[in-house]
Amino acid sequence: MTRHNTLALIGSNGMLASAVKQAAGDAWSILPLDLPEFDLTNREQTLQVLTEARPTAIINCAAYTNVDGCESEEGLATRVNGDGVGHLAVAAKQLGATLVHISTDYVFDGSKRTPYAEGDATGPISAYGRSKLAGEQAILDSGLEQYFIIRTSWLYGPNGNNFVETILRLAGEREELGIVADQVGAPTLTIDLTAAVFELLKQKAVYGTYHFSNAGQCSWYEFAREIVKQAGEAGLPLKVQNVKPITTADYPLPARRPAYSVFDTRKYREATGVDIPEWQESLGRYFKIKAKGRVGR
Repeated sequence: MTRHNTLALIGSNGMLASAVKQAAGDAWSILPLDLPEFDLTNREQTLQVLTEARPTAIINCAAYTNVDGCESEEGLATRVNGDGVGHLAVAAKQLGATLVHISTDYVFDGSKRTPYAEGDATGPISAYGRSKLAGEQAILDSGLEQYFIIRTSWLYGPNGNNFVETILRLAGEREELGIVADQVGAPTLTIDLTAAVFELLKQKAVYGTYHFSNAGQCSWYEFAREIVKQAGEAGLPLKVQNVKPITTADYPLPARRPAYSVFDTRKYREATGVDIPEWQESLGRYFKIKAKGRVGR
């Protein structure tokens, strides 16, 4: 395999990776890597496979993303989201490759009430957040200079389980939904996130950490109401009559979530000159993709 625009796609079977494959087009030769054949927690295997492939870029879409499951399996989550990322960084440094790593709003504690900038102090309040922050730190500790850490939030898109699909399923089964209204963030469409990834690579932007989410902000309750509204406009069969707001305390889960995790995306916009779509607009595009039959339930 040649060095010319070869992309090692880690976690290649997931929802985000499917959007990466579509966005890459003919410009990149993709090497798909995922379990069970490829295990990024295996340092020796990771270095061997990547050294042989000699990619120009590595995009890491692999993660232990079961936020509540991480609470009882923090060791495993840290191996995948922390140690494994370090192995990729070591390989990238040895190869002179660029590493793109997708991180999360969960590295913050959610105590702010203004959008989080890249330099704001982290302080994860869940095992998932701690494991993802460990991955960011592993990149910094590796000495790798050619990296993009891209923090994103509330990710959904084609070819995967996500909040939008969950709401559509429940709205087709129940007359009333109770959705958490005291957690505020920004939904992000995978298609927009992957476009941003390739924009940073194409522009040869300054390496470092970037925040990316769709523009605007909402609570999970407001997101669910918009999903139901657009689903009705799209003619999807719905049983739901009422979407009501509830509190985090009304719906206890093992992992704590940030109450506020809206991102300041100015750094990305200034680096690329690209505007970011509003979250409602991107949700509308998702429904158009669904209408074309390209999104499975």
